[in-house]
Amino acid sequence: MGSSTVWVLLLLAAALNRSVSAAALDDQSLAKAYLTRFFNLTEQPGPSARWGVTPVNRKLREMQQFLAGGQFSTFGNKVKWQKNTLTYRIVNYTPDMTQAEVQDSIQRALRVWEQATPLKFIRTSSGTADIMVSFNRGAHGDYYPFDGPHGTLAHAFSPSSGIGGDVHFDDDETFTFRSSKGYVLFMVAAHEFGHSLGLSHSDDRGALMYPLYSFRNPDTFVLPKDDVRGIQSLYGPNPVQSSAPRASQPPSTPESCDSDVVLDAATTFQGDLLLFQNSIFWQLDHLSGKPQKRLITDAFPNAPVNIDAAYEDQRSRSIFLFKGSRVWAFRENQLAQGFPKNLMSFGLPWFLSRVDAVLYDVDSGQTLFFLGRYYFSYDRGWRVRSVEWKFPEVTSNVRAAFQHQGFIYIHSGLSLFEYSQKTWKLNRVLKSNHFLSCSNT
Repeated sequence: MGSSTVWVLLLLAAALNRSVSAAALDDQSLAKAYLTRFFNLTEQPGPSARWGVTPVNRKLREMQQFLAGGQFSTFGNKVKWQKNTLTYRIVNYTPDMTQAEVQDSIQRALRVWEQATPLKFIRTSSGTADIMVSFNRGAHGDYYPFDGPHGTLAHAFSPSSGIGGDVHFDDDETFTFRSSKGYVLFMVAAHEFGHSLGLSHSDDRGALMYPLYSFRNPDTFVLPKDDVRGIQSLYGPNPVQSSAPRASQPPSTPESCDSDVVLDAATTFQGDLLLFQNSIFWQLDHLSGKPQKRLITDAFPNAPVNIDAAYEDQRSRSIFLFKGSRVWAFRENQLAQGFPKNLMSFGLPWFLSRVDAVLYDVDSGQTLFFLGRYYFSYDRGWRVRSVEWKFPEVTSNVRAAFQHQGFIYIHSGLSLFEYSQKTWKLNRVLKSNHFLSCSNT
């Protein structure tokens, strides 16, 4: 997964606004890492640039389209395989898992796409297959070297002959069969195979092709609708599946004590703690601490569901809900006048067209806006830093962030990282359902 975007965007912003932090502009390696990780810089085969159109230029255009919206996207001219039966070969294995676990993960990941299309995948054990799957470290012969732990997880090439369709995993990462203590190979592979089949990234946060890793249970995973629409725009529907009764999907909202609960957002509001997921939120009374499940639209009329982020401004007694490129403000549970607004009119820099989490620090009055593995903050100009610069223990994407009773909480993966609000030092690591009346530590 890749991206060259942040650096280019910040350079453009500097041309318009000289107050942009020089520190944010100097780190070109950070910018290239951003594109490489989030916008799949290696999707198109071939290292050379012709007519001034470099891979970075192409990824910049893709990023601009991504930030403008449009949900699923495909490569230029809808690049696809011209046949429905494809071969794949697992060239080598990661030491993190047994060979049987790797084979099962790869097979399941391909089956996700097989069930939605006429495509069929046949495994071979020798020779050159359409999709060659391998685990590599550092430079590995394709002009796109890996960057070590906690960086790019994998990359894939769009459909074509030669290296086209191939998927490479960074063996410096820790891959797992089911555990959340690492990256579930099934999830990473399913995403990369989407690229191998002709899909680029989606701006739908719930989509498999959204460019950020998110833990999901392989045993209950169902390909989201946006991904189904995308892949069927290339290959059409599965003739068998489309004529059969539609199987029921697993429930979208887990119970509060589900150890796999993943939050969309979290914030305090009028003394209570609100934990958002899908169309509901849990409201924890500040006196009893007991959670009450409520519909978002019941508590906040005209609010969006499946929000990206939330935070409270105690000075104006308002709560802000973010989704996509817009933000809603509520005072006394009523939509504030003039809202929803787009993020730029709300005051965010024009190059930040979405946020994954927002953290408001009541002590300093500073607000951190998280996107992927980076956060943006304002201090006489906009700055961008890696999440690990401020929270070194958080090594995957931030889902939610909030302050509560003297602590800062960062929700990432299936964990809550608890930091001291005074020192910003890690205190302990909790399960994601810690506040939902569950017996865990």
